This record gives sequence, C-alpha cells and structure tokens, in this order.
Amino acid sequence: MPIYAYQCQSCGHAFDLMQKMTDPAPETCPSCGKAEVRKQLSAAGFQLKGSGWYATDFKGGSSAKPAEKESGTDSGPKTGGCGSGGCGGCGTH
Repeated sequence: MPIYAYQCQSCGHAFDLMQKMTDPAPETCPSCGKAEVRKQLSAAGFQLKGSGWYATDFKGGSSAKPAEKESGTDSGPKTGGCGSGGCGGCGTH
C-alpha cells in the first residue's frame, strides 16, 4: 500500500498515512482536530539502480554502441524477401 503525506493548513502538523488508493483522505488533523488537511506532493520513495535495462538503455550520458553482428549469422528475413524473388527459397521465381 502506498504511503501518503498530509499537512494541516491550520497548525502545520505533517503526518503520513499508509492507505489504499481508493481510501478517502483524512478529514481532520490528528493534532488540532480542524478540517484543514491537504495532501502533499512528494517524490517517489525508490530509485532504479544497477545494470538493468532502465539504467543502461534510457539513462543520459555516454552510451556504448551495441556490438556489430557478423554477416551470415542472422537467420531472420532479408530485405526483398519471399514474394519479390529475393529469397530464392520459395520456388515461385
């Protein structure tokens, strides 16, 4: 469950609540009892670190280019493949 930060606009008391996304916001301040509670905007509580795809592929700065493939090792379709006579394996041309 996410932890939400709230602050009372009347007394300035700040507090956190662990609640479901569907739970209603608190109506009163636990410190002064007034109905002046507002949700605070805060940063995410986690960072993505390590050698995962996020850190290596989308992070700014210098990046290494992927290694070139050797010719003849790719078994995927070639440009002008089957149907245009480029493959030579379908026997239609």
